[in-house]
Amino acid sequence: MLKSTQAQQHLPRRTAPRVARSAKSLVLSRRSSSRSASGTAMASSMRKVAILGAAGGIGQPLALLLKMNPFVTNLALYDIANTPGVAADLSHINTSIQVAGYAGDDQLGDALAGCDLVIIPAGVPRKPGMTRDDLFEINAGIVKTLVTACGEHCPNAVINIISNPVNSTVPIAAEVLKAKGVYDPKKVFGVTTLDIVRSNTFLAELKGFDVVETDVPVIGGHAGITILPLLSQATPMADYTAEEIEALTTRIQNAGTEVVEAKDGAGSATLSMAYAAARFAESCLRGMNGEPVFECAYVESSVVEGLDYFASKVKLGPRGAEEVFPVGDLTPFEEECLEKLKPELKSSIEKGIAFGQK
Repeated sequence: MLKSTQAQQHLPRRTAPRVARSAKSLVLSRRSSSRSASGTAMASSMRKVAILGAAGGIGQPLALLLKMNPFVTNLALYDIANTPGVAADLSHINTSIQVAGYAGDDQLGDALAGCDLVIIPAGVPRKPGMTRDDLFEINAGIVKTLVTACGEHCPNAVINIISNPVNSTVPIAAEVLKAKGVYDPKKVFGVTTLDIVRSNTFLAELKGFDVVETDVPVIGGHAGITILPLLSQATPMADYTAEEIEALTTRIQNAGTEVVEAKDGAGSATLSMAYAAARFAESCLRGMNGEPVFECAYVESSVVEGLDYFASKVKLGPRGAEEVFPVGDLTPFEEECLEKLKPELKSSIEKGIAFGQK
């Protein structure tokens, strides 16, 4: 189990640059890196990244963002169908990243071979009236199958899990890798970055902050009340009324439902999730290259007694999650929310562990 560092007043501020600073800056960043002949970490590190579920609503925009990422060398796109077309489309973009599409069970191993980072958005999306737990029976099996293949073909890769319910699918992945004898708790992440992205956006809108300079730590899990934004530790610092805190916390917790209802049955949060996934992927790649990066993520943890998995700030480095930080000082409201989320998160963790051990 990953051990947390000693308690501290506040969580470290995230240091990773924003992935999608703008379409122009992404392309310029890629152009400048590809033209450089220097021996920088950016140019010298050969990184293969695979997206499992690359033909879906999250997978396609995520693949586009990673095709513009200067830390990626090879991009493997896998899904049950349609990925050769997605790969052909992306291959026309004038960046030096090599793209290949793989479809069907018999090509999964080839997609994963030699991967440094595997991102898993595969599974069915949430529809109006569905909870993340409603997705469990379908997505749990998909994640189990894909992570089994990771354990066989790229056992040392960092794995970023997006497939919901993340509170359960991460424990599933861990149990699968344990059974294969290749589990490294520092390399299995539940991507909760969308909660941070939303928190930063909503807070900046509320207070008139520069969203680029806004940073809200979000702890707990990745569903409903298990999502706990720590507004007391947000930067820039601000004063809030009790009503503002409660309303903003509730909106962040229900933001996924906000999108599902707005799309009126046509899908869930795909574009914002792709952005968040690309941001976390870049942070992992920067960490692999030796740059210390801080992000919130859902990992195996000892931060909260009785919860084997928990989202909090982690330090990313060459070995994955090199440090897991405690939650820091909480307000009475945040302490109350933390107590309320524990039973639901514990139940989701236990459900995932049980499924993973089948």
